[in-house]
Amino acid sequence: MIKSLDREECEIVLRHNYIGHLAYIYRNRPYVIPITYFYKDNRIICYSGEGHKIIAMRKHAPITMEVSEIDSVNQWKSIAIHGSYEEFDGSTAKALLHDFSLGIKDIIMNKEHRDLNFISEFSAKIAKNDIPIVFVINIEDITGKKRRK
Repeated sequence: MIKSLDREECEIVLRHNYIGHLAYIYRNRPYVIPITYFYKDNRIICYSGEGHKIIAMRKHAPITMEVSEIDSVNQWKSIAIHGSYEEFDGSTAKALLHDFSLGIKDIIMNKEHRDLNFISEFSAKIAKNDIPIVFVINIEDITGKKRRK
């Protein structure tokens, strides 16, 4: 049976995961890509290198992100987050990236039982000397569904 998740159940899915699928519009076409994220204080913290994703979100701030926990065809949870893109720089970006790094490390250590030493270990896109673009998705709405046997 498929049931709706309430806000608290949706936030649990967000807190216990770190990979989602980001949807945005670029050149009048929808794109959906995997992204590493950290959920904190009703917003989703992310970072990226310069590219079409960042260019697109700078032009069109509304986005959607999907996060799923799939055990089988009959046992899953899926949430959709609707929100807006906001970019940061300077000391605020550094603080957000610090929160992101520590948060992701905790999730991976608890969920996958392995340790990470550097942020570059979970994103090949950012080279060690590059300065990432730090952004958040300010959450406006979360919906979710689950199916359990």
